[in-house]
Amino acid sequence: MTHFSTRAIHEGQEPDPATGAVSRPLHLSSTFRHDAVGQLRAGYEYTRSGNPTRSSLQDSLAGLEGGAAAYAVSSGMQAEDIVLRTFLRPGSHVLLGDDAYAGTHRLIAGILGPWGVTVDSVDLTDPDAVRAAVARKAPDLVWVETPTNPLLQVVDIAELATIAHGANALLVVDNTFATPYLQQPISLGADVVIHSLTKFLGGHSDVVGGAIVLADETHSETVYDLINSVGSGLAPFDCWLVSRGLKTLPVRMDRHEENAFAVCAALEESDLIAEVIYPGLPSHPGHEIAKAQMFGFGGMVSVRLAGGEAAARVFVESTELFTLAESLGGVESLIEHPATMTHLAAEGTPLQVPRDLVRISIGIEHKDDLVADLQAALERVRESAEAAA
Repeated sequence: MTHFSTRAIHEGQEPDPATGAVSRPLHLSSTFRHDAVGQLRAGYEYTRSGNPTRSSLQDSLAGLEGGAAAYAVSSGMQAEDIVLRTFLRPGSHVLLGDDAYAGTHRLIAGILGPWGVTVDSVDLTDPDAVRAAVARKAPDLVWVETPTNPLLQVVDIAELATIAHGANALLVVDNTFATPYLQQPISLGADVVIHSLTKFLGGHSDVVGGAIVLADETHSETVYDLINSVGSGLAPFDCWLVSRGLKTLPVRMDRHEENAFAVCAALEESDLIAEVIYPGLPSHPGHEIAKAQMFGFGGMVSVRLAGGEAAARVFVESTELFTLAESLGGVESLIEHPATMTHLAAEGTPLQVPRDLVRISIGIEHKDDLVADLQAALERVRESAEAAA
């Protein structure tokens, strides 16, 4: 059983041994009967500490990412918080990409900063810049997103792993945009992989969750103890929803990507679009790295509007099939203006995003309908510009 599409359906999701149910049962119980004092049945006592539905999902995640252990927690940000508090102490230093998610920077600088953790932002697509940053101040942890959010830069994971490990730092890779179907960071040298399960892995915009996957067992007990102590384990029903989403991940990602290419081709023809950003395009500066370390290019596209922020606002407010909303990775297409929505917290920081930028999460609707919707929205941009002239 070597193909990902097969493992996505069967990894950690074997028929229930007690009943033979092909769809694994949902265990909503908050507590579990002890067979005797000090004797747990199947190792479960209280759902904060462990639950069969959560265990099933975690087995799936570890298997699909090629990790030794995985943990499902209440959100992607909770996954980040658990990782940071596991590996960092007062005086620790983090090297973060200058195109990282604004919430990540806020968590490190704003929440952990007063506790003595420092952070430096650098262009992680430039190995020389990374080496220079490491030489200035050795990090304890290098935090990578690839592709990044929202500029979709591509970072060479293997190269960063070499640099990080040479400085005795851990490499953490946020694999949310690519998913394990398209990218395997642990095989490229990552020590920890995190996900927002809310996005492509859940896939239906109906669950919020996060995941931590460890390359080896070294820190497994410490990570578990923190999750158990603060009670951040993902609720059973949410675990069940993500497990269901995993089964269709490959077919969804294939459709997301097919649609993304169609959307890019249409947008590149418009004089109202200054730049189309997608790792699958030869024009993308990280295209060759993406081809080498990924098995596809995903369903996220960003564009910059020739008319600046005003045009970007009209564009995102004029679509009909593309819903103006935060988040991404669902079966339905979403569109947003990062500077005033998901990345507002980055305003005034090194991670500030261009105000003419629009981020598009390509869904699995028919590609012709998606293209038509975006073209109609661009016509409204043109009409608005003409009216203002």
